[in-house]
Amino acid sequence: MESQELLESYLRQLHLPTFLQNYQAFAQDAARGNMSNERFLLALCEAEVLQRDAKRIAAAVAYARVPIFKDLASFDFSLIQGVTKARVLELMQGGYMTQAETVILIGIPGLGKSHIATVLALAACQQGKRVRFWGTAKLVEALETARKDLRLSKFLASLAKHDLIVLDEFGFLPFSPDGSQLLFQVCSPRPANYRP
Repeated sequence: MESQELLESYLRQLHLPTFLQNYQAFAQDAARGNMSNERFLLALCEAEVLQRDAKRIAAAVAYARVPIFKDLASFDFSLIQGVTKARVLELMQGGYMTQAETVILIGIPGLGKSHIATVLALAACQQGKRVRFWGTAKLVEALETARKDLRLSKFLASLAKHDLIVLDEFGFLPFSPDGSQLLFQVCSPRPANYRP
């Protein structure tokens, strides 16, 4: 077996797809630039790590089911009072999750509450947090279905494993007393280290 075939076989076995895809181009660049072996290997490792991070973040965002992608740069802070860019940037660091603090965005429709919630959810995904974005009415519907199917405890346990649950449009639609009670079970305070 040729050395190139053997190398590519090893890269596949080691699950290094970015190495496999880029090693020839990186080797040519290294030769042209008189780059050391260590620098060549470092460049390949950096590319592999960046690709894995990108895939991890994409999977976390897909799992979170964020309905629309918004960034902080497109948010107009002049439209609202009481929320500063500095405060949102601070929240994006994720300390509120570590401290098991609740963030509540209140206001009339159209101010950008969902926009900020989306920004925070995406920031949490980038930090490797387990995130789930719910329309509140959809969550209540899922809770009612889980109770009807006798799997409410399992569903609540799965929710408790998240680092961040975003409830969008909270209070937008009224719920039945049963639905409100189920939602309360999700939102009631728990210790930071709670795991059912």
